[in-house]
Amino acid sequence: MTDTAMPQRRELISPKMLPYVLSLPALLVCIGILIPFVTAIYYSLQKYRMSQPWNRGMNWGENYLKFLSDPDFWNTLKVSLVYAGSTVVLELLLGLAIALLLRKRTPVNNFISIMLLMPLMTAPALAALMFKLMTNPNFGILSYFMQVLGFSDFRWGSSPDTALFTVVLVDVWVYTPFMMILLLAGLRSLPTQPFEAAALDGVPRLEQFWRITLPMLMPYILTAALFRLLDSIQQFDIIYAMTQGGPGDTLMVFQVEAYLNFFQSTNVGRSTALLLILWAITYVLSNIFVKNWLRLRERARGGA
Repeated sequence: MTDTAMPQRRELISPKMLPYVLSLPALLVCIGILIPFVTAIYYSLQKYRMSQPWNRGMNWGENYLKFLSDPDFWNTLKVSLVYAGSTVVLELLLGLAIALLLRKRTPVNNFISIMLLMPLMTAPALAALMFKLMTNPNFGILSYFMQVLGFSDFRWGSSPDTALFTVVLVDVWVYTPFMMILLLAGLRSLPTQPFEAAALDGVPRLEQFWRITLPMLMPYILTAALFRLLDSIQQFDIIYAMTQGGPGDTLMVFQVEAYLNFFQSTNVGRSTALLLILWAITYVLSNIFVKNWLRLRERARGGA
């Protein structure tokens, strides 16, 4: 029996062109990101109001220089950082505590962890509207509980003294499950040998947490904190749906300030300049977190 020659298949794409074809989607995504980014830089260097299209021209950074002497900008920066720091710290502590309680793989713990993800499936703007109803002084259940506790005139989002607390409460309710699920995955992936050795040596549980669990979990903590920090400092939907940045400028974070400048004041130049400053802040913060994460990973490898 003679061997028949196998027909040669024609290649649709030559091996030399294959890398370029495979990188084409990434190139298209990069172009799609760069076009609006460059456009925003261009607008931020202009004196441009949509209500006065005839009075438009380049001011070459005047929008940024005005921020240095603008108390509204410094208030926006302060409120954004305080809001982001408060939410990330509270959600990290609560998420870590819940993850430690659900660390063991049992049917009950798995069911509870799934149920605790329900707030994360709620749209943040919808959650803010729900809390707005629950904090209504006439029929809100949270207002009723505050009255039972002795706070008869707790004004929630309508008072400058309690507005930040109110939106932080909504943010914590929505996003704590995100922290919990990331840290729970990290806890369950830790090796068991160090804990077994510590238990044999009679090391107390609290000391095991500080000396073994926390250092090994630190890369997961940094990752979860980075994700939430980048999201919190760009918060818009919860604050706008709850108070629209008020009362006054109490909750005037970057995204709300830029939105109001664009759609109410029609000041395109100032709005895009605010968003680019926000981008610079997130870029610096993400680099700090990533460098610390890489340092911790190298230290772990060296210890191994």
